[in-house]
Amino acid sequence: MTVELKGVHFDVSDKTREYVDKKLKRLKHVEELIVDFHITLFRDPKGLYTASSDAHFRWGQNSHVKVEDRDLHKAIDIMFDKMEHKATKEKEKIQEHATEKPSI
Repeated sequence: MTVELKGVHFDVSDKTREYVDKKLKRLKHVEELIVDFHITLFRDPKGLYTASSDAHFRWGQNSHVKVEDRDLHKAIDIMFDKMEHKATKEKEKIQEHATEKPSI
C-alpha cells in the first residue's frame, strides 16, 4: 500500500505525521487490498480542519471519506473510523464473491 499525506494551507508537522502513521495500523487487515491511500488535510482561514482520504483498491474500486472538525486529530480519528468501516465492507464483499458458487 502506497500512502501519501499532504497538507493544504498549512504544513503537516512531524507530530501529525506520526499520529497518522499510528492510525494507519487500523487498516493493517486490509492493506494488501489497497493499492494507493491518499490523505489530504485542509485548514480553512476560520480554523476548521478537513481530513479527506481516498483508497484505491486493487480491483478498481475507490472509496472516499471526508470529515470536518475544529480539532485536526479528532477529524483524523473520525476519518479513519469511516475508512476502516468502508475498507472492511469492501473486503467482505470480495470474500463473499470469491466463495459464491456459480449457478448452472
